Amino acid sequence: MLATSKRTIAASSLMEATMPAAPHAEANSGKSALPVSAFEMRIATSADEIEEAQRLRYQVFFEELGVRAQSKRSLLDVDEYDADCEHLIVREHATQQVVGCYRIMRPEIAARRGSYYSDSEFDLSRLHHLRSNMVEVGRACIHPDYRTGSVIMLLWSGIAKFMLENRYDYLIGCASVSLADGGANALSVHAKASNEWLSPSEYRVFPRHAFPLRGQASLAPQIPPLIKGYTRLGAWIGGDPAWDPDFNTADFFVLLSLSRMPKKYLNHFMSVG
Repeated sequence: MLATSKRTIAASSLMEATMPAAPHAEANSGKSALPVSAFEMRIATSADEIEEAQRLRYQVFFEELGVRAQSKRSLLDVDEYDADCEHLIVREHATQQVVGCYRIMRPEIAARRGSYYSDSEFDLSRLHHLRSNMVEVGRACIHPDYRTGSVIMLLWSGIAKFMLENRYDYLIGCASVSLADGGANALSVHAKASNEWLSPSEYRVFPRHAFPLRGQASLAPQIPPLIKGYTRLGAWIGGDPAWDPDFNTADFFVLLSLSRMPKKYLNHFMSVG
C-alpha cells in the first residue's frame, strides 16, 4: 500500500470500497442509512478539496488503522503520486464534509511520469499492451460513519462513469490483506484467489518484494471487502501478493476489464448520482 509513501485502498475497502483495503467493521451510525441524494460525488477541482481528501486518508490510515506516519505535522496523507492523479470525492450536503475519496491515474499520465503506483510493487511487463487503456485507482477511503450504502455506491459509480466517459477499458489497483495475524489469513486468501480468481497467464504480474507463501493458512479466509467487491465485478487477481512492510500487509494486484463486468452492475452504477 501507500502511506506518506504508500498507495491505496484502505478504509472501507469497498474498495481498496471499501473499497479500500482496510477496516472491515461496518459502522453503526445512522449516517450509513442516508440516501444517495444526501451526498455530492465529483472530481476535486481545487487544492483545498484535494487537501480534504488527504486529511480523510490521514484519519483512516494513521489515526484509525495505526500506520506509523513519517510526520504528524500536517495531518495529511500525501505522497509523490497525488499531484499526477485526479481525486474523486463524496461530500455530505448537510455537513459539507468529505466522507469518501478515491485516487485515479490516467494511462496518459502514467506514461508521462514513467509508472503507475502498482509498478513499484509489481512487474507489469505482461500488461504492456494494455497500458494505454489502463486506469489505476487507489487510496480509497470512507469515513467510519459512512461505510455501508450510499458513499460506497457513489464511489463505485464515479469510477465506472470516469472509465466509460473516457473510453478506458481496464482498471488496475492493489488490494491489501493485513498481516496482523502473522499472515495466516493472507495465505488463505491467496489459496482462494489462486483457485477462483487467478488471471490467465498472459495477464500475470510478479511481486517485486514477494510475500513469503509459507506457514499455516487459516481454515476459512476472511476476504477483505475490496477484494470481494472487485471479484464480484469480474476482476482477476494477477498472481502472488507483494509484501508491504510499511503497512504490514500482503498486497494483491487486481485487474478488471469492463467487458467482464456483469451488465446489471454497470447499468446500476451508471444510474447512480
